[in-house]
Amino acid sequence: MAQIVDSFGSPVTIKNAQVASWVAEMVALTKPDHVVLCDGSEAEKQRLTEIAVAAGVLIPLDQQKLPGCYLHRSNPNDVARVENLTFICTPTKAEAGSTNNWMAPDEAYAKLAKLFDGAHTGRTMYVVPYVMGPIGSSLSKVGVEVTDSVYVVLNMRIMTRMGRQALDMLGESNDFNRGLHSVLDCNPDRRFICHFPQDNTIWSVGSGYGGNVLLGKKCLALRVGSYLGKKEGWLAEHMLILGVESPEGEMTYVAAAFPSACGKTNFAMMIPPKRFKGWKIWTVGDDIAWMRVGDDGRLYAINPEAGYFGVAPGTSYKSNPNAMKTVLKDTIFTNVALTADGDVWWEGKDGEVPDELTDWQGRPWKKGSTEKAAHPNARFTAPASNNPVKSKFADDPEGVPISAIIFGGRRATTIPLVMQAFNWTNGVFMGATLGSETTAAATGKVGVVRRDPMAMLPFCGYDMGEYFAHWLEMQSEIAYPPKVFLVNWFRQKDGKFLWPGFGENMRVLKWVVDRARLRVGGQETPFGWVPKAGDLDLSGLDISSEQVDAATSIDLDEWRLELESQGEFFEATGPTMPRALKLQRELLLARIESMHGKWSVG
Repeated sequence: MAQIVDSFGSPVTIKNAQVASWVAEMVALTKPDHVVLCDGSEAEKQRLTEIAVAAGVLIPLDQQKLPGCYLHRSNPNDVARVENLTFICTPTKAEAGSTNNWMAPDEAYAKLAKLFDGAHTGRTMYVVPYVMGPIGSSLSKVGVEVTDSVYVVLNMRIMTRMGRQALDMLGESNDFNRGLHSVLDCNPDRRFICHFPQDNTIWSVGSGYGGNVLLGKKCLALRVGSYLGKKEGWLAEHMLILGVESPEGEMTYVAAAFPSACGKTNFAMMIPPKRFKGWKIWTVGDDIAWMRVGDDGRLYAINPEAGYFGVAPGTSYKSNPNAMKTVLKDTIFTNVALTADGDVWWEGKDGEVPDELTDWQGRPWKKGSTEKAAHPNARFTAPASNNPVKSKFADDPEGVPISAIIFGGRRATTIPLVMQAFNWTNGVFMGATLGSETTAAATGKVGVVRRDPMAMLPFCGYDMGEYFAHWLEMQSEIAYPPKVFLVNWFRQKDGKFLWPGFGENMRVLKWVVDRARLRVGGQETPFGWVPKAGDLDLSGLDISSEQVDAATSIDLDEWRLELESQGEFFEATGPTMPRALKLQRELLLARIESMHGKWSVG
């Protein structure tokens, strides 16, 4: 077995016997030339960055303009998560559920072991201990990822609390996630991302893309995390967490789930419009929330991540100024375009389009080209500490108390701008039936609703019906459950958006906060509570009352079609779909029938 050393070649030992034994097994399987135990130090970061630059894995950017920033170009066949090659490996297919790809554990271990046999030969194996969540928090989890990618190590350093502190927190415990990764030859035919929830284990092979190989992120924090949450009585959710601070200093925390392309990161880092002078939004997290019930009966959330793995295209000072400030230093950009003077560029970035660029594949690119300069899924990995509106409680080991949960999708019709659920079960129904409409660019069809329950469809590590049941069961543990809301920034009329979005979403968020604190009324509809006329603060906003009415309106015919569509999803979920949610749907259909197609907001 190769001797374990630090990044400078000095011998080191792994004190935890279980970690040491498991690493030895992985070394015997993958047969690396060198084994490096990562300690998370600044000196190590500098050393590994030098190695990555020398190998062409990272390209230095202009260090005056973007200090500590580098560009990485992935294999063109390896630019996104691969849901079709992502498996939940449970003893039975029923445990994985109808929405996941399933492979029996014994079959998966045997198949991938053949790929991993000698996969690190001629390479360095990096042993990366890490913590998801604040150091010392009872809500946090420890993982150890072994990888042959220095790119993975440097990204994990940004996204997690990585290194010696993780092993110190673990102590002699055997309770850690075991993650094995190899880029191998990056052949899609030899690419698998396999999760073994019962073993707290993840094996990923054949990819170098972040979502497939930063094993603390979607793999542990959501797929394995959701399974652990059900087993241990908490929730692992694909949600941002933000704090709303009033001019008087009152703080209200909100968690929100949005499918892709619905403005999740923008919402997490939102800047309130001028009308809301003195109001502030603080980012606790932009992507993942782990939520447990506190001793006081409220739901508390932590952000398990220490960085942001955000989509670059479309990010600008108009759409998200705080994100733009966050990526100005110590950031790794992946698959963006490169300017002649060592800056980065992507579609939607501020300023004029450069005349010439080097595109995301390293090819010359000229203004007017029909091809994208940056890949549409180009990414930035940036430390959360860079965010000018990072909450001072983002690293609180106790988490923050959640007063409201928001679910939001991209819908041109039917779903109003904002609607509050009647109760917890009704709120779970709203989340369970969450959907977004596809665009022509993505599918060739417009308006096809894809269900993405709680924005967790690709990330739930077990049967979706059981997942809904877990949400329903949580109510018995939460003495003071958060209020639940549905939002839709994308309602249209005559092909035009009715709501301006971006920072103006603060106006909706203010109503959510006031409702959560029982300070403002609402109009009851058959499906939930919506703002009454005058409840939304529209002062200083160039929008007509007719637009607002249209954005918040309820159309019974549209809702009948919506509920029929939900029925198809319920059927596809299978026999584990909770009866309580089926009854919610039947109740709403019965309400429509009883009104004989007539409904108006008073």
